[in-house]
Amino acid sequence: MIKAVIVEDEVFGMENLKNMLREHCPEIEVVGEAKNNKEALSLFSKSKNLPDVAFLDINLEDGNVFQTLKQLNGDADFDIIFITAFDEYAIEAFKYSAIGYVLKPIDPDELKKAVKKIQAGDSNKIKERMEVFEQRYHPNNHPNAFEKMSISALDGIYFINIKDIIRCEAEDNYTHIFLRSGEKITASKTIKSYEELLSGVNFYRVHKSHLINLNYMRKFVKGDGGYLIMDDSKKIEVSRRRRAAFMLKINELQDGI
Repeated sequence: MIKAVIVEDEVFGMENLKNMLREHCPEIEVVGEAKNNKEALSLFSKSKNLPDVAFLDINLEDGNVFQTLKQLNGDADFDIIFITAFDEYAIEAFKYSAIGYVLKPIDPDELKKAVKKIQAGDSNKIKERMEVFEQRYHPNNHPNAFEKMSISALDGIYFINIKDIIRCEAEDNYTHIFLRSGEKITASKTIKSYEELLSGVNFYRVHKSHLINLNYMRKFVKGDGGYLIMDDSKKIEVSRRRRAAFMLKINELQDGI
């Protein structure tokens, strides 16, 4: 069983989530409840055995739940799933930090998907993940912070500077991420997910299997379809279907110099 606590200030929201967990996620055992930050802090502080996961509403009657997480500091070594209304900036930050979330009204399939990603008993590095979330959600409060993202990999959670990613390569539903250091991380997300996350920071999908950091292109070789040589010496095919749009992107970069 996966031990869980719920922090939710609406009675209906609390009961609805408990019922949905009971019906759709029988592996979850709810061991604690709180309706505000004060109760949540008391619940986490007094608990001899911290939960495996906390389902948290963001906006509570006495402020947002981030207050509690900050006061717990490094003691919050459990997974988190935020239950929240739609907020495009928060959702983007959740994705960058590899923190689970489910939108209200709760969809049973989305709830099951979020619960499936919980790895009870593992080190969840929630402090580091929340730091990445904060940097993305409130960028003006972190002017000197490196632009980081969390990557949920097969062997753990990595925290990397986006500028260190040379390229991403797809393999079925996994993505291999190649770093400037020569390290390779295999992430449990599709390349499309990373295309959506990184398209606004100088990354470009040149092939169904390849997403590149445009800062690490060494050479574009014309000819049969055309291909790129990256700074790590890897040859990357540019698909025929994407070539025209890619050349327009290159021209835009040249015009901007």
